[in-house]
Amino acid sequence: MRLFEKNIICSLLNIRYPIIEGGMAWAGSPELCVAVSEAGALGTIGAGAMTPQELNRAIDYVQAHTSKPFAVNFIVFSPFIDDLVHLAAEKKVPVCIFGAGNPQRHVLRLKAEGIRVLSVCSSPSLAILLERAGVDVIIGEGLESGGHVGDVSTMTLIPAVRDSICVPLIAAGGIVDGRTMAAAMCLGADGVQMGTRFLCSVESTVSESFKQMILKKDVRGTHLTGEKLGHPVRVLKTPFSKKVKRMEIEDPDQAEQMILGSLKNAVLDGDIQNSSFMAGMAVGNIHDILPVADIVEQMIRDYERMVRKVSSGE
Repeated sequence: MRLFEKNIICSLLNIRYPIIEGGMAWAGSPELCVAVSEAGALGTIGAGAMTPQELNRAIDYVQAHTSKPFAVNFIVFSPFIDDLVHLAAEKKVPVCIFGAGNPQRHVLRLKAEGIRVLSVCSSPSLAILLERAGVDVIIGEGLESGGHVGDVSTMTLIPAVRDSICVPLIAAGGIVDGRTMAAAMCLGADGVQMGTRFLCSVESTVSESFKQMILKKDVRGTHLTGEKLGHPVRVLKTPFSKKVKRMEIEDPDQAEQMILGSLKNAVLDGDIQNSSFMAGMAVGNIHDILPVADIVEQMIRDYERMVRKVSSGE
């Protein structure tokens, strides 16, 4: 029997492996999306910072370069959210993923077009609301994740969410290889989401300095900025991020100004003096830059090995 032949995520999303690319604003380029989908996982366009015109071009690129399913990731509080969702429905995007809020008012419209709807949560209570809203799949995202995070670890969150909902569940936060994928599935997840690992791929369009910084960090190489401002974000530790944390206490308004555009700077220019390099805690478990296909193949191979080991009781 083929691996994952009966996996619910693979069946729902029509993919070979139950792995999805995290929705990374600026970093979730159409080029990376294509590579991930072609590798048998679900590539994702990170539309969090996009205008409708930019998303339209990104979708056209992906549809021209792969026939495999892909997703678009939306931030619920985007000023363009209504137009972005309308565009996705119009262009028959196979999967839509929502983060940073409850997408209830968009769900029925998308599902009427045959589009699968996924949504991110950081607590069992939000997961329950999302299930009631008609979301097809919940993504439980632990505090290990890069970017905007909650305050519960993946290992604690996934079992709690699994016990609270009936719809399929994807684990996010700290997933970088077959070992962590197997652990997530043992906790009750039906699939996994990865972001930071895909940043360190050949096809990733983030700046080379961003990739090299990830490779140099250990598992304590990230911290949270924005906690005092009410929107915690996990980033690589740099002199800039440390200054932001200090200014959150001394001058919150200045801290807000420093943060504006800092992710874009990291992705496009790698400017260490003015950039927030969003990445997850598992940076210390990433040691190389590989083609996406090799990352996925190695991950599945290691996953199989770990499952056999657990099954045999070794």
